[in-house]
Amino acid sequence: MSKLFAQVFLAVSATVLGLSLVACSSTPTQESTGQYLDDSVITSKVKAKFVEDPTVSAMSIKVETFKGVVQLSGFAKSQAEIDQATELAESVRGVRSVRNDIRLKTNP
Repeated sequence: MSKLFAQVFLAVSATVLGLSLVACSSTPTQESTGQYLDDSVITSKVKAKFVEDPTVSAMSIKVETFKGVVQLSGFAKSQAEIDQATELAESVRGVRSVRNDIRLKTNP
């Protein structure tokens, strides 16, 4: 009976371990836990660079990161601000690419 118990225990343990690994893995539309944490760090570092830079309005530009791809959106006062925001985001370690959807404010 103890041999059967050991086999059942090993089978159940292997199943639980396998399911937990699948739950932590990523899919094309969902990040793993580790990727989510990495992306959160990247987003924070990009935002910090925006706050430190006098030419970029950190409050007007939204930063989102998914699997190392940083997406910038919002509004800027000049093309120079848009370019600087892109450059700052690209300089952060771990950034694979930057998608820039920042729009230039137009005065009516």
